Amino acid sequence: MKDEKLRRNVEFRIVYRRGKSFSNNTLVLYTYKNNRHRDINKVGISVSKKVGKSVVRSRVKRLISESYRLNKDKFIVGYDFVIIARTSSDSKNYHEIEKSLISLFKKAGLINNEKDINNNS
Repeated sequence: MKDEKLRRNVEFRIVYRRGKSFSNNTLVLYTYKNNRHRDINKVGISVSKKVGKSVVRSRVKRLISESYRLNKDKFIVGYDFVIIARTSSDSKNYHEIEKSLISLFKKAGLINNEKDINNNS
């Protein structure tokens, strides 16, 4: 998973500027087709100080990364993603975050087989 993270500010900015965005009440998803790493997805998670204090921000970040990790085999590969938590995400539990994340990937059209997602939800 370490190789699959966006870490540098430059990488985040490329996804913001060149990518497409999709949003719902809880999360915002930026996607950018990456030509360098065609066999993996790289993910960056951003949680603003507006969401809450450090304990709350860390919790939201862990929930997002865990829901992505458990569902990443269902997503199309070859993209860079930036997932941004909105202020309403501070009171959400794991299942609400996961549902929100999956709905964003459906909106973006980045799910391999939609039958798998519907059967597991």
